[in-house]
Amino acid sequence: MFQNIIEVLMLSAIQGISEFLPVSSSAHLIIVSSLYELKSSSLLIDISLHLGSLFAIVYYFREDLLDYKSNKRLLSLILIGSIPLIIVGYALYTTDIIYSLRNIKVIAWTTLVFGIVLYIADKNRFDKKISSNLNLQSILFISVFQILSLVPGVSRAGITITAARILRFNRLDSSKISFLLSIPALAGASFLGLKDIFTQSTSLNYLVMIAITASFFFLL
Repeated sequence: MFQNIIEVLMLSAIQGISEFLPVSSSAHLIIVSSLYELKSSSLLIDISLHLGSLFAIVYYFREDLLDYKSNKRLLSLILIGSIPLIIVGYALYTTDIIYSLRNIKVIAWTTLVFGIVLYIADKNRFDKKISSNLNLQSILFISVFQILSLVPGVSRAGITITAARILRFNRLDSSKISFLLSIPALAGASFLGLKDIFTQSTSLNYLVMIAITASFFFLL
């Protein structure tokens, strides 16, 4: 049990460090778990780690989220932009296709390809801002790119920042769009996984709680 706790804490640190970077946190969790043959690694633990990240991101953006009156238009666009990912993600999860994508070769290729795409997109002239340029067309464009993040190795932050940079949003606003989009995305993934917690053993539930808590604090 002690070894399982150490493994979950290690995974929590990886999740916390990689979530705010344009690299795939899910891919890094899979790679480390594979290299070190971590027995605690599972899709449920990964979902728990992302749930901790969700709590941390909501806490960070709490002022924007609570001030709904001033940010009504922005938050409405974020919700609309999250719908495609939630629909496709649910389909992959319920058909178990999501499990077959957890493959080291897939991760290697997607990390390489989309890293190059991000590098090219970042060379664009950036002059657009959320306050004046984010509209329905641009958020739907970004949301289509976000669907690709369901494939391990494709960073959700990285691919949405890439899409925003293609649209010529500056780096700061591209990152803000990305992290606001992460809230419905992580919430949807967490909701699907939470129902499995109640069917698991007490020891696994204990590890789930550790994963959520540790991931939250490592991300902060």
